[in-house]
Amino acid sequence: MPSHPLARPWRIGVDVGGTFTDMVLRDSAGSVHIFKAPSVPADPSQGVLDVLRLAAQQFDLPLSALLRDCALFVHGSTVATNTILEKKGAKVGMLTTEGFRDSLEIRRGIRENQWDHRAPFPEVLVPRYLRQPVRGRIDADGKELTPLSLDDVDDATRQFSDEGVESVAVCLFNSFLNGAHEQDVGARLATTSLGKWVSLSSDVMPTMGEYERGSTAVVNAYVAPKVTGYLRALDEQLRQLGLPRSLLLLQSNGGAVAVDQIAARPVMLVLSGPAAGVGALKGCADPGETANLISMEIGGTSCDVMVMAKGEVPVTDALVIDGYHLTTPSVEIHTVGAGGGTIAWVDAAGLLHVGPQGAGARPGPAAYGFGGENPTVTDAQLVLGRLRSGPLAGGVTLDARLARTAIESKLAKLLGLSVEEAAAGVIRLLEQNLLHAVERLSIERGHNPATFTLVAAGGAGPMHGCMVASALGCRRALLPRAAGAFCAMGMLQSDIRQDYLKVFLADLDKVDMTALEQAFAELEARAGEFAIREREIDLRYEGQQWPVRVPFKATDTAAARRTFEAEHRRLFGHIQPGGRIDITALRVVGRDPLDWTPPSARPSRIDSPKPRETRKVWLDPVHGWRDVPVYIGADLTPGCILDGPLLVEESTTTAFIGPRDRLEIDSRDDFLVHIGARP
Repeated sequence: MPSHPLARPWRIGVDVGGTFTDMVLRDSAGSVHIFKAPSVPADPSQGVLDVLRLAAQQFDLPLSALLRDCALFVHGSTVATNTILEKKGAKVGMLTTEGFRDSLEIRRGIRENQWDHRAPFPEVLVPRYLRQPVRGRIDADGKELTPLSLDDVDDATRQFSDEGVESVAVCLFNSFLNGAHEQDVGARLATTSLGKWVSLSSDVMPTMGEYERGSTAVVNAYVAPKVTGYLRALDEQLRQLGLPRSLLLLQSNGGAVAVDQIAARPVMLVLSGPAAGVGALKGCADPGETANLISMEIGGTSCDVMVMAKGEVPVTDALVIDGYHLTTPSVEIHTVGAGGGTIAWVDAAGLLHVGPQGAGARPGPAAYGFGGENPTVTDAQLVLGRLRSGPLAGGVTLDARLARTAIESKLAKLLGLSVEEAAAGVIRLLEQNLLHAVERLSIERGHNPATFTLVAAGGAGPMHGCMVASALGCRRALLPRAAGAFCAMGMLQSDIRQDYLKVFLADLDKVDMTALEQAFAELEARAGEFAIREREIDLRYEGQQWPVRVPFKATDTAAARRTFEAEHRRLFGHIQPGGRIDITALRVVGRDPLDWTPPSARPSRIDSPKPRETRKVWLDPVHGWRDVPVYIGADLTPGCILDGPLLVEESTTTAFIGPRDRLEIDSRDDFLVHIGARP
């Protein structure tokens, strides 16, 4: 039980990951408490309730009391993503404009990998016999060219009912300019048995691009029954257990939103959870600082990379989930299958691979003792002495004997290596994969990672942060003390946010400023309930396909040109001096910042901390095995400085400090590592 009582009221953030469900509770005095419970993939709400009960038990409170005094409950969930990945969504029917029935399957005709022309595209979520054409046409100016045929809608509805369709997506041509026909279709469907789950592309995301808009509407229809049903059921259950107000959901754009506001657009939740890294990175920056941070959040299943440049995390509309293209406002995240539970294996040619498959929560790594036989990264860390046998956060116990057996039988014998050499190879290969993942969002986006601080988070992040930071040329690595619940912590630091978009086509230098201002005013009226409303504008050179989003202040088109050209040069390495720049869309971002003050740092210790033990640990190919001091995290207070190599064991993570690095406990009580600071 915690040593001091909680100060009412408190806030709770819960993040459902592939292996663990993390919870962070922050009370009104600023005290932060972290809890972990195994995730339950078959029923994610069970993992949420399990971690809440664990917290209530440790605080010696009834669950109802824990929830009753919660002023804010923010939830991040992988339900939407898993529904797509596992192909467990609803049976979807689609209504399209006559002549556009096959646009969903034709796609853009672009290969993600131009050298791989054999790999098939993912199977469309709506087969052709369930994609039904409807007569009626809106022209390129948004005017009705041909009236909508409601008879066609009725015919399609009857067919959908006969085929057992559960959810309907509607994407009519040019509906981003005029959604009247789609609204009429929606009204007609509302009078039928199919009216409960209808996704109109003009409501979900009214953007240009018939394929992208249609694909987004289809995915929304595909996940809506399961995701919305899950969220509403969880919200109702928590309310019945004592939560005084509805929970908030973390969206892909990094902002939170109420259940009722997201129910019609659950596709906005596909990055719920990882997107909380935006709030977490804000918490890593000094107040008022325009921070340059790269986060590498490594959990049990995957690694999510995010870049904060000059205090801002880029937002994109182009998102691909399992091969399906979505147009939704999303923070730019690159995810790879590299986590503590990532499986290491040897192929038929005798080559070692790490990932992308993971062992999940059950059976998990071999060391968990749940019946897993495949060696994982966690097993390799145990063999190399970087992790200790015994209890782990989340109710798991590590067994080094089981880890050693798995690596010996599945890797070492096949590779002709010792168990220790095979384990070291697993770690080196994983860290190479992590390096490439970080380079994808830094170097390939025009950023020099050497000028950034690497934030290594997630339960497994602090084990690899120093090595990856060194390989990138970073001078500092930040290992948050709450790394094991990084995203759950970020949920409590995220803004309430909604994005509003309107297609607007014009020449930037010749735009009708009255029409432009009127269009922005319409968007700002929709965002009227938000305290902060920020204008943005999508720009591109004439003839280009993909726009660049930039801030837009007042009516200063010259400033917009300068900002666009600076971004274009950073992204692509060139500009067109004096070239025509076209406006393609206007945006208003509505925000309500949540009040967040950093918790008070613990007082510094006068005496030098003593290690808990000294343990044999494999460091790297140069230093090999060394006797390494192991410290308890609670003994390290602000101002403490220690030279590596060393290990720090925290409640939700273990930090590995390399032999050339120096550890400093900063004013936030986090682990700041100065890379290569030792001679």
